[in-house]
Amino acid sequence: MINHKFGTYVMRFFVYALLFFLLILVIVPIWLLVVNGSRSTTEIQGGISILPSTHMIENYRLLIGRGLNLPRGFANSLFLAVTSTVVTVYFSLLTAYGIVVYNFPGKKLFSNFIVILVMIPLQLSIIGFYQYMSKLGLTDNYASLILPLIASAGSVFFGMQYLQSMVIHDLIDAARIDGASELGIFHTVMLPLAVPGAATMGIFAFVASWNNFFTPFIMISSLEKYTLPMLVQTMRGDVYRTEYGAIYLGLALTIVPIIILYAIFSRYIISGIALGAVKE
Repeated sequence: MINHKFGTYVMRFFVYALLFFLLILVIVPIWLLVVNGSRSTTEIQGGISILPSTHMIENYRLLIGRGLNLPRGFANSLFLAVTSTVVTVYFSLLTAYGIVVYNFPGKKLFSNFIVILVMIPLQLSIIGFYQYMSKLGLTDNYASLILPLIASAGSVFFGMQYLQSMVIHDLIDAARIDGASELGIFHTVMLPLAVPGAATMGIFAFVASWNNFFTPFIMISSLEKYTLPMLVQTMRGDVYRTEYGAIYLGLALTIVPIIILYAIFSRYIISGIALGAVKE
């Protein structure tokens, strides 16, 4: 009995030690990014420091004083991220609900096709996608970044896995007997039950849109429509070449919304993934 308890304590120690090590690996780069955002170029060139300095306001003035419209880029990214999240979550859950609840010819084939789409990288289809958007007149338009998310294969796949674990067919049948429409059942019955999964999908969709650089870089050409990652990319030019503190500060500002989002909704990620992993 004693040996069993000792083995349990040893196992817990190694598990916690591993988790603490992983936590350090995640936190240290972010902390150093914030610290360097508060240091001058001379201080950064002098070596690594774990303590913040007093040049953050100066770096921010340098950041926005050389033509970089950071507030506009932040607003553009926020608009795209919020809109993309709403579109992705709603239509992906609606599609997943239709696949899980209804029986129709080719249902299995359609589900397998979604899995195949998840495994295809976006880069393989970007040329055809650009040509298609160009024919529709949607280049240099946010619609080209938002509308395709109506058919987000990854989100639909996650929604299918999640709904399969929590769909209650008796509840759906009861709502039909009460005279509710099919869309009404989805909105009033399923969506409230799927809040943890929807929140998880929303967080992933928001982060993916916020960090997305490749697709906006291909589709958007107007500087006033640049997202925050695109504006940060412009800091590689000669204007900011020697302003390391301002560059670090610009990079640090791009991750602040993501950290806040995770801090508020992290519990939904855990519950949403846990429920999605359970099969009937």
